[in-house]
Amino acid sequence: MAKVKEMKDDAIVDVKINKAFYLMVKAVLFTLFTEIQKLENSEQVIKETGEKEYKDMTDIQRSFYTTTLLLAEIERQASVNNLYNETEIDTSTMTD
Repeated sequence: MAKVKEMKDDAIVDVKINKAFYLMVKAVLFTLFTEIQKLENSEQVIKETGEKEYKDMTDIQRSFYTTTLLLAEIERQASVNNLYNETEIDTSTMTD
């Protein structure tokens, strides 16, 4: 038998992160998206990720979904707390 620690059902934690961690989460999400794009049915996999119950998702869908929620919450809190810098970028060199 082994003991493990798990959050209580009603627990809510407040986690402080910095820009470096934020960029790491973005990189993880991009990597997951890139892996999904390699699948033959990538469009269907992404579509289903927003439609399926969490328990019915594949491992890659659950990872993508969870990371998307984490990034969305980070960005929501950054916006609410006015922690964004707006900069202009040159889009003339961007390709589709």
